[in-house]
Amino acid sequence: MDALRVCLYVFAGVTLGTWIMSVLTREYSWVDRIWSIVPVAYLAIFAGTAGFADARLDVVFALVTLWGIRLTFNFARKGGYARGGEDYRWAVLRERMAPWQFQVFNFFFISLYQNAILLLITLPAYTALENQGSFGVADVVAAVVFAAFLVGETTADQQQWVFHREKHAGRASTRFLEEGLFRYSRHPNFFFEQAQWWVVAVFGIIAGGLQWTVVGAILLTLLFVGSTKFTESITKSRYPEYADYQRRTSAVVPWLPKREPARG
Repeated sequence: MDALRVCLYVFAGVTLGTWIMSVLTREYSWVDRIWSIVPVAYLAIFAGTAGFADARLDVVFALVTLWGIRLTFNFARKGGYARGGEDYRWAVLRERMAPWQFQVFNFFFISLYQNAILLLITLPAYTALENQGSFGVADVVAAVVFAAFLVGETTADQQQWVFHREKHAGRASTRFLEEGLFRYSRHPNFFFEQAQWWVVAVFGIIAGGLQWTVVGAILLTLLFVGSTKFTESITKSRYPEYADYQRRTSAVVPWLPKREPARG
């Protein structure tokens, strides 16, 4: 069976499954719980269709598998798979919407749209499957860049994990993280997450040129833009001093912080 058709069946199944589970449990983070798993399955389907004999597809599959292992571990240690491990932002949003409005949002955005993105970001592998070829220097460079971004996201998540443990223990000197990679970006983990999927898109471009399958990386970026604005609006409402952090620190792309104006 055509690999893309198999992936569409998986997409339909996980979309329906996550929506049903959200209705039954009244928890709305089921897509988050499969976020690091389903893309690995899609890549396995594409690489497996080639008999795991295409070097480019095998490398992308291996890289995305490492991405999935890391993200699953980080999500699990934060309690994401535990009962009640719902994303705190959904509770905030439920307070701002009528119940029927949130249920419409739940089906079309949380379940359908986000699962669609999980499929779309892997489709450069479909381009690679349709345009199999030798593994060249450009592929090596892309793989190294992906690995670097993976290390970056691992570092950012670890710094965030340590900070929140210190904060929970009452030992943190600030109310939100401003040090390490977070000195150069308010959301370095968001940056590295998106960057890795742009590298996957690059693998597709290397294989078959610029094609429609790059749309997944674009939509993922747009999703993060909206998510970042919503997250920061909540943080700013809790911590007024966050506005100062916003003024001096890049939102997503790591960059040198702005200097504080001289006083006196």
